[in-house]
Amino acid sequence: MTKSSDWIAVENKYYAQTVRRQPVVIVRGEGSRVWDADGKEYMDFVAGWAVDNLGHCHPTVTQAIVEQAGTLLQTSNQFYTVPQLNLAEMLIENSCMDRVFFGNSGAEANEGAIKLAKRYGKLHRDGAYEIITALNSFHGRTLATVAATGQPHYQENFTPLLPGFVHVDFNDVEGIMNATSDKTAAVMLEPVQGEGGVNIPDDDYLKRVREWCDQQGILLILDEVQTGIGRLGSLFGYQEYGVEPDVMTLAKGLGFGVPIGAFLSKEHCMALVPGDHGSTFGGNPLATAAAYAGTKFLLENDILSHVKDMERHLSTKLNELKSRVSFISAIRIKGLLAAVEFDSDISGQVLAQANEAGVLLNGVRPNAVRIMPALNITAAEIDEGVDRLEQALGKI
Repeated sequence: MTKSSDWIAVENKYYAQTVRRQPVVIVRGEGSRVWDADGKEYMDFVAGWAVDNLGHCHPTVTQAIVEQAGTLLQTSNQFYTVPQLNLAEMLIENSCMDRVFFGNSGAEANEGAIKLAKRYGKLHRDGAYEIITALNSFHGRTLATVAATGQPHYQENFTPLLPGFVHVDFNDVEGIMNATSDKTAAVMLEPVQGEGGVNIPDDDYLKRVREWCDQQGILLILDEVQTGIGRLGSLFGYQEYGVEPDVMTLAKGLGFGVPIGAFLSKEHCMALVPGDHGSTFGGNPLATAAAYAGTKFLLENDILSHVKDMERHLSTKLNELKSRVSFISAIRIKGLLAAVEFDSDISGQVLAQANEAGVLLNGVRPNAVRIMPALNITAAEIDEGVDRLEQALGKI
């Protein structure tokens, strides 16, 4: 069995039909390129949904995985392990945070932050338990994080939802103010909404939210599952907006391709005590060794400055494309997280033609596609990918 169509038939027979896949069976990757089971090459502008921050099979990450796999894989958190503690130290020393807990995904990281906020409210806010989140947000697929997510189409099939979440418009400080009550324990926001369509807030939005949380004595949680680990051009998205959260969540790019999640907090609000939280696989030696190696490489090789340079280059190329394609209505970009919005709901057609042209995109909205390439992508690779996108758009 070698053809893509054969593997797709296997998926149709055996796999739960919960994911809307594109008809591409990827079998190999290197840097910003992947190849399918039929030998076709693609420029990868998806990077595992903003996960493969150093591209596919980066030698530094690969070496760390191989060495750790031959040394120690799993012990549980009943014992101390060195890779976990190396990564913990690196994240804390390079952020405004004081404590970290590792899980296996972004949803798990957000679940941990939600538990922390509820425990904090019980201890310091007279039992407050509500968390204010934004419409068009995305915080995960578990029952708690679906309830936190401000998108009804993710929630409708799973009602009644877990109570305790209040949704307001994104980029609307007054909405947060009006929603705050004596039941409010925290505000939970993405610095930039990724899955919601790459929605970029006003420059002072998070500063004003931070001031309000301070005035009210409630926690500010920033969901940096997508924006963290260099995606916006700083190690953490909060650094782009001049604020410090009380709690931050990470996943996706933290593992450089390996599953990992984390929630971090300031000392004053780490309300969880022994027995309150745990994970069998969270912070396992393999995942943390990969995350440590990738993050160390990112910091030591000035990848963050490169992201800023490539943001300018990609922005220029996409806006030039917009000037030539009449049905592109908007370009939104922050770091190497971008959206191309159309004047009608054609993202499905765009994805199909882009696959044919050899560039992988994400259909983030019915009328928009998302671009989130490896952070070490080159200008020449951006040019090639955007050229292929233009070829695709020319067939619509």
